[in-house]
Amino acid sequence: MSAPAIPTLQAAMARAAQVRPKVGGFPYLAEALRQAGVTRCAMTVPSNAMLYVTEAGPVAVQGEPQFTGMSDVPPFDRAALIAALRADQAGETTFPEFVRGCWQSGVVRYDVDLAARTCTYYGAGEESYVETYPEVTL
Repeated sequence: MSAPAIPTLQAAMARAAQVRPKVGGFPYLAEALRQAGVTRCAMTVPSNAMLYVTEAGPVAVQGEPQFTGMSDVPPFDRAALIAALRADQAGETTFPEFVRGCWQSGVVRYDVDLAARTCTYYGAGEESYVETYPEVTL
């Protein structure tokens, strides 16, 4: 029988917080999640809702939405997205600031494949940008 999904996910996030460096920390978070049985993370950027697909079942985490009501979707801007990614990778932004940067660059969702070590960012017209992240040892 598998472990309950929420406590397992919370424990993996706590472990990641202990081991991840401020600069370049995402691969450490991803590896902690992968080791805990998370296979995929899917973020819906406007609503700031993350879905973690785990061996113990899916878990949804609701953050603060980017806006309420209606909003025009910014056009997909690959250069702005890459700038937001690099700022986050350099430890210059918080996670909410990173998500806001994704939204401002026209990203409506992103998917993290923990087995393939890829993050795919999508615009409203299905434009996409794929970035790989390095394997790390915890």
